[in-house]
Amino acid sequence: MSDAAIFAISLGVTLVGLVISWGAYRRRGAGTGMRGAALSLVPLAAAMTGVTEFFVDLAFSPVKWAGVAVAGLAVLLYVASGAMLSRRADAAPGRKAAGKGGEGGRKAAGRGAAPKGAVQGPAQGGGDPEMAEIEKILRDRGIS
Repeated sequence: MSDAAIFAISLGVTLVGLVISWGAYRRRGAGTGMRGAALSLVPLAAAMTGVTEFFVDLAFSPVKWAGVAVAGLAVLLYVASGAMLSRRADAAPGRKAAGKGGEGGRKAAGRGAAPKGAVQGPAQGGGDPEMAEIEKILRDRGIS
């Protein structure tokens, strides 16, 4: 397709979109009209920057379709590897040992073992006494 034809089609789509956006502005307000105008300008911007030619070439080029397929495969492999790494981190030896008692990992690791009223966490080693008091109140109410 020639550059002039692509530009003419994009300009026509943009003008139709702007007319529809004007109607939306009149019926629904400035926010809706502005959003419609912004979306209406996209085809014209794509034609002026050459993006439209890329998509026209993409539609008729098997090599570019193969590139899109390879990019899709790359995204699929990346997502699958993230899931696999997440599972491996969950199955780490420290997490299995902590969860064997049937309780959550925090309590099994010794969080609930201190007597009531004892200060736990960072406040034990000389931290902020006000934070220790807040943490104690939260623990007493069952919020952790």
